[in-house]
Formats: sequence, structure tokens, C-alpha cells
Amino acid sequence: MQYRIGIIADCLRLPFKESMEACAKLGADGVQLYAVEGEMDPDNLSSAQIAEKRSIIREFGLEVSALCGDLGGHGFTRREDNRWKIEKSKKIVELALEFGCRVVTTHIGVVPEDTGSETYQILQEACNELAEFAHERGAYFAIETGPEPADRLKKFLDSLSSKGVAVNFDPANLVMVTDDDPVKGVYTLRDYIVHTHAKDWIMLKKTDPKVIYDFFAEGGIGDLRLSDYFLETPLGEGKVDFDRYLQALADIGYGGYLTIEREVGANPMEDISHAIRFLKSKMN
Repeated sequence: MQYRIGIIADCLRLPFKESMEACAKLGADGVQLYAVEGEMDPDNLSSAQIAEKRSIIREFGLEVSALCGDLGGHGFTRREDNRWKIEKSKKIVELALEFGCRVVTTHIGVVPEDTGSETYQILQEACNELAEFAHERGAYFAIETGPEPADRLKKFLDSLSSKGVAVNFDPANLVMVTDDDPVKGVYTLRDYIVHTHAKDWIMLKKTDPKVIYDFFAEGGIGDLRLSDYFLETPLGEGKVDFDRYLQALADIGYGGYLTIEREVGANPMEDISHAIRFLKSKMN
């Protein structure tokens, strides 16, 4: 089993060039970059600045595995917000292509169980437009797993008009939010996985995923005491069974990126270095 290893560069909390240098020194093959605000926001980048950043990435022997286009809030579940979010998302896809990358990861909101609900229809409308836009350009909007079980996400994806909306498979999100089996999820979503995250969590207390994501969306997450519900751990110390998970990815023929995401911790360099060693040990 051989996979390319990526790092979400923003996890290092360094300026752009320093973060690329650090990723290279850590032994990464590629980087995922946030592109929703700040210096990587497509509205803030000139052609010259894009070329400069491409040059820096190449200087350190890296490539872009994906851009993160998560616009926050309630994802694409609110029709009144969707017009600007869809247009912004299209700009992020075009930016990804300028970086030689075909994947933009995002959260779309919690897919409801009721396929006849208004929220389900709103999500379908938004994702059909995004899917067609991406597909025409040979790209993907990759929905991150977690807010709903894998079988419900597959049913939703099967309902869309094209394969331009796919999956960014995050095994830890399934473990910590829905208590879903990531290995089973890989086989369920096998036709849609175009990118993955590598992180590990433990669920401490089960709750309704919509409650969690609504707190994130409405800025009240500090009132929820996440530490009562989840614990992020170094890779291999949480509830993701990486031996079985990586074997499942191999079984379905996935050969893309395992992109390390470290969301907490005082020493991201040390934590990510450990994660790379851990993943490489599993590929020997």
C-alpha cells in the first residue's frame, strides 16, 4: 500500500513560504491550503501572486493536493445564503486549477434523513450546480465525511446529476460525530473518494450531529464544551483502526493523498512529524 502524504499547511500556523519549507522538511509530498479568506482567498490574489505562490510550492518539491473551500455557516442548507456561496465556491475551483489541483474540499451541512424535506432539496439544487461546474472543468467538490452516516451520504451523491461532487474521506469525523465505521464507509463510498484526511479522534459522548454542526455554524461552539464529547489524539491512539482503514483504501484502488490534519495541540510540527512517521510505517 503506497499513498502520497499531504499536510494541511495551515495547521503549522506559519507564514506561507515558511510553511511550505516546513512541509518539505517533514517529508510531505503535497499540501492542502485553505482558500476562503486571507492571502489565499481568490478575491485577494492577482495573477502575479498566484504565480509567485506556485513557484514557492515547486521550489520545495511539493504539489497542491486540494484546496479547502469550506465557507462555514450552515453549509449549503440555507437557500438565502447559497447564491454567494456557490459563486465563491466556483472561484475556488478555478483557483485550484491554477495550482494544478482538481479537488476542493468542503462541508455542505448535515444531509437530512428525509429525502423529501426542503433542506434535502436545497442541498440537491446547490450541489447539482456545483457538480456540473466542477465536472465541466475536470474537477471535484469533495464533501467531507462526518455529519451523516456514509450510507446516507452515498444515497445523496447518487441522486446528483454528475460526479463533480465527490468525497473527501475523513475517518475521524465518522468516528467522533456519527459513530460510523470508517472501514465500512470506505467500501460504501468507494466510487466517490477523491481525497482523504488523516487524523484520529475518540468519541466521549454521543449526541445528535446536527446539534454539533449547528453550534459550529452559529458561533456558539464555545458554549458546547467540545472536550465533553470528543478528544483528538495523535494518529494511532484514537478509535480509527488505521491498518484496516488503509487496507480498505487499497482494496478499492485508492492511490491518492492521505492529508494530515492536526486541529489541536501546542506543537503542530512535532505532532505532524509523528503522523508522517506513523503513516509511513503502515506503508512499509
